[in-house]
Amino acid sequence: MRIAVIQSDLHWENSTRNFEQFESILAEIKNGTHLVLLPEMFTTGFSMNPEKLAEKYPGKTVEWLVLQAKKHGFAIAGSHIAEHQGKFYNRMVFAHPTGKIDIYDKRHLFRMANEDKHYTAGENRVVVEYLGWRIMLAVCYDLRFPVWLRNQNDYDLMLLVANFPERRRYAWNSLLVARAIENQAYIAACNRVGTDGNGFNHTGDSQILDPMGQLIALAKPNKEEIIYADIDLEHLNRIREGFPVHLDADRFKIID
Repeated sequence: MRIAVIQSDLHWENSTRNFEQFESILAEIKNGTHLVLLPEMFTTGFSMNPEKLAEKYPGKTVEWLVLQAKKHGFAIAGSHIAEHQGKFYNRMVFAHPTGKIDIYDKRHLFRMANEDKHYTAGENRVVVEYLGWRIMLAVCYDLRFPVWLRNQNDYDLMLLVANFPERRRYAWNSLLVARAIENQAYIAACNRVGTDGNGFNHTGDSQILDPMGQLIALAKPNKEEIIYADIDLEHLNRIREGFPVHLDADRFKIID
């Protein structure tokens, strides 16, 4: 499966301009791509103004993702601000080219930016089935919580969308390697670049890693670009068979 990760700047709290921007970028995606990853809150940036910006589910972002996935023939995933039953969520959407959607609400809310005061935490892990791959969905701060992301022999690829700032760049790069190695899974991680409405700069460092934690593709810092990688399920299975650490993993249940 070929993955494309779009590392881009975002227009602060301006969904119209962001839709236009990503429509142009999606038109440039190489033929043969099966899955495209967009940043966290790709329509607004990491905003704490859900009362003004949230879309009642399903909303225009979901409709846009479905339209683009059908149009181009590949799946697209990214997160946006959603409202459902009076609550606000940092909601990741995985749009299949068939029109089907899967959703994941960010579990770990970044209290240092008061995200926990504006949004409701998700309650469920979500693993998507697509082209024979089992795909775990995750958003930004989730990266710091290995118990939540622990592979329970239920996923092959993790998709992580983020607005991870430059000041925590070392943690971003280090934790991605750790999560790939400990879970014996591919990871595709999409981070934004540019300065957000709060004045925080983002270097991006979007990347795709193999199940041994080795980089397959890495975006240049502070640069808008698309990176690609071909990932191989047979290769993953050979690694797991040859070095079956999952057989010695601790067994547990994730509880609130």
